Amino acid sequence: MDWNRTKSIFIFVFLILNIFLYWLYLERYNEAQSVEILGEKTIEARLKDDNITYGPLPNGNEFASYLTGEVHVFKNTAPDNNQRVSFMDDKHTQISAIFINPVKLRNINDDASFIDFVHTNVKDGDSYALWEVDREERVAVFFQKKNNRMFYYNDSAVLKVHWNMDDEVVEYEQTMIDNFQEMDQQETVIPPLQIFQTLYNKTLLKPDSSISQVKLGYSTFSKLDKTQVLIPTWEVQVKLSDGEKEEYFVDAIDGKIIEIQGDKQQGEEEDWGVE
Repeated sequence: MDWNRTKSIFIFVFLILNIFLYWLYLERYNEAQSVEILGEKTIEARLKDDNITYGPLPNGNEFASYLTGEVHVFKNTAPDNNQRVSFMDDKHTQISAIFINPVKLRNINDDASFIDFVHTNVKDGDSYALWEVDREERVAVFFQKKNNRMFYYNDSAVLKVHWNMDDEVVEYEQTMIDNFQEMDQQETVIPPLQIFQTLYNKTLLKPDSSISQVKLGYSTFSKLDKTQVLIPTWEVQVKLSDGEKEEYFVDAIDGKIIEIQGDKQQGEEEDWGVE
């Protein structure tokens, strides 16, 4: 008996058997995966089951990158002779501008009136986008923007406009970031539906609600003395069945939910009112 030849045959047979068993394992694994995928509902189906609606979504192939910027230091000059500017901090990074002769708003029920006012009367006014108008408190809040994307609740990049009972603007407060630089190369952001999946898995999207707005902006990643790092962020606004509104912010690169309530509360608690 040729032992070497027999040993070679056994080795060959076992090799073929191992290949077959591995192939069989892959087949069964893929079948199991297919069953799991088919049995799992898509996020679209889950939202539909819970009567959570949404409108047209932004482009799922958007690109963005991290930004760095420097907190702007204002000079003691006013955009025109009708404004008296004063500093609200020792570093000259926050200003208050009071109008010697208040400026009449065209129509306080039209948001465009506030936008027109800012573009005409505020330094770099076109660098801000309207966030909200509180007509009871008579204050309009603008967030600074870059590449048409807002900086959400950043106390170094906000503009607040105050008007009186005669619908005349009497004062505004302003902070600003400049000297922007993009960090690294641009990356594809996570598509909105995947953001919905994240919020849904955290039970943040409630039945019978409506996703009223989905926009890409920036939130603050870190703050140094003069420099800030800003990360691409999805803003999701939701209208609940009782009419209340909620807003969520999700890192558009890694998909983590961002808690910026602290910045938001700080912005609300600061005394930016008219004396």
